[in-house]
Amino acid sequence: MKIYNNPDRIDWPKILERPTFESQSLEEKVSGILKDIKTFGDVAVKRFTEQFDKVQLDNPKVEADEIAEAVANVPKALKQAIRQAKSNIEAFHLSQKEPVQEIETMPGVKCWRKSVGIDKVGLYIPGGTAPLFSTILMLGVPAKIAGCKEIVLCTPPSKDGSVNPAILFAAHLVGVTQIFKIGGVQAIGAMAYGTETVPKVYKIFGPGNQYVTAAKQVVQRDGLAIDMPAGPSEVMVVADSSATPSFVAADLLSQAEHGVDSSVVLVATNELVVKEIQIELAKQLAALPRKDFAAKALENSCAIINDNVFDVVDIINEYAPEHLILSIEAAEGVANDITNAGSVFIGHYSPESVGDYASGTNHTLPTNGFAKAYSGVSLDSFCKKITFQHLSKEGLQNIGPTVELMAEAEALMAHARAVSIRLESLKNV
Repeated sequence: MKIYNNPDRIDWPKILERPTFESQSLEEKVSGILKDIKTFGDVAVKRFTEQFDKVQLDNPKVEADEIAEAVANVPKALKQAIRQAKSNIEAFHLSQKEPVQEIETMPGVKCWRKSVGIDKVGLYIPGGTAPLFSTILMLGVPAKIAGCKEIVLCTPPSKDGSVNPAILFAAHLVGVTQIFKIGGVQAIGAMAYGTETVPKVYKIFGPGNQYVTAAKQVVQRDGLAIDMPAGPSEVMVVADSSATPSFVAADLLSQAEHGVDSSVVLVATNELVVKEIQIELAKQLAALPRKDFAAKALENSCAIINDNVFDVVDIINEYAPEHLILSIEAAEGVANDITNAGSVFIGHYSPESVGDYASGTNHTLPTNGFAKAYSGVSLDSFCKKITFQHLSKEGLQNIGPTVELMAEAEALMAHARAVSIRLESLKNV
């Protein structure tokens, strides 16, 4: 972990840079795969699955008997934990439902807006070294609440061609309509363009590595909607002398273990805090099953020492972290000043892990600084907002002259005439 002691503000952007691949070559590789899938469909998906996942699949679709077997094999305690998490996530997302509000902007002119679920959505669920069944809850639950009619899920197969039973249980629990053993760029392409087997969807959701993120951005340029640029996981932890070093070290490692391209940043009020946390990091890292991933991520991580609370807030907002943990005495006060973050965890007993799994908030969040402009996934992500208006005769008479004048000023005479012809007809009534 690199340590920066009170760095100059001008150096912050360089210090806070995320690890990235060379973008041009990355996009070229991704675009080539997507083009093949768009042209050759299932044949290309099968070929890339064999190339990248090292497994041959004649049929990537997960059938009902495989789902039933998985449901039976998930331990009872884990099933209960998943159900509890689902209940909390449902409660939080149900609270986001908005009633239809009809507004009369002037007598006889009524306007309102209604949320309508997106008909077909695709969920990408990372698998491989870490099967993220929790992401199914985060995406499938709001999709069902929103009223999405088709929920298609893609996840990478293991080398024996199976899918983690917990993934299939969670998918069955939330009501996913079709599940496919397809991972990476080929999964994004299959859902974006459709194949003989995989239906085309209208919007794709889900996190992934930089290849998946690049693929989502490419298909977005082709006209398909995506949730956000959600790439490798990241966390920023702010700690002062009131923080428990073992807590902070565990929080940093909880993100570092995701993968070698994860980003981990510590902001501390003094050098002693950093040293104590480093001791705990070394101790806990040695015991981690995924220590190789975490150790590589920590090599690219940094600790920034700054005891000025105003500077700390500016550092946070400059970095715009996916996850922000405020392990400090004045946590709530600092939280009020945060404008750029995906999700904020306030106080010493709010580990980021609870948001990842079961508190109720959504863990599909903007990364790579996109929290400056993007929100995390919510119920709204699965809805379209359609506006309506209904004018009575009186309403048209009240608003018509305004529209006529504005249309004529813009030299759009047909617009004006659409109003005038109606007003003229009313004079004869």
